[in-house]
Amino acid sequence: MSIIQKLQWRYATKKFDAHKTLSTAQITTLKQAFNLTALSYGLQILKLVVVENKALREELVGLAYGQRQVVDASHLLVICVQDVIDANDVETHFESVKAIRNTPDAILNPFKEDLKTTVEGMTAEKKISWATKQAYIALGNLMTVCAVEEIDSCPMEGFMPEALDEKLNLKAHGLRSVLLLPVGFRADDDLFSGLKKVRQPVSKTVIEL
Repeated sequence: MSIIQKLQWRYATKKFDAHKTLSTAQITTLKQAFNLTALSYGLQILKLVVVENKALREELVGLAYGQRQVVDASHLLVICVQDVIDANDVETHFESVKAIRNTPDAILNPFKEDLKTTVEGMTAEKKISWATKQAYIALGNLMTVCAVEEIDSCPMEGFMPEALDEKLNLKAHGLRSVLLLPVGFRADDDLFSGLKKVRQPVSKTVIEL
């Protein structure tokens, strides 16, 4: 299938086959895809939590308002943002740039110091908002990769983040959950899988100047 055909194949899976599991290679692909997500300034202030444990996921169903995809999918991906975003994240990023690209400090330092000023000038609330917007970029990236790899997924905002954070002990890692993405394989009897995708014509959604 072409990339457009695969995006047409993709849908928000309502019912997963609870007996089918993604391979290690498929999970590795999703991890790497997340890690390659385009992020503001290149700062990796997001984390991905991969939950495979079925018993644990069963306890999360109520926190997702009864949505069974959380447990019936092969794995549950939880996209998280850091509780604290500061100059240390900038330092870590530029240490990586220097190590990987062997870029001299004389070139890196002006940009690094300017970015530190930018980050430190944000309120805590603005930092979380900024990171959350990037979490949606990661979600879109993962959903597209899933479509290309013919992995089913279902993006979810409908859950209780604070309760889920407590259940998964995310605070211990300095994280808070933003989005859920169950991934796996659609059930044969998911009625939504055979429905035609409803979209406006491109001529109505794209403006060319």
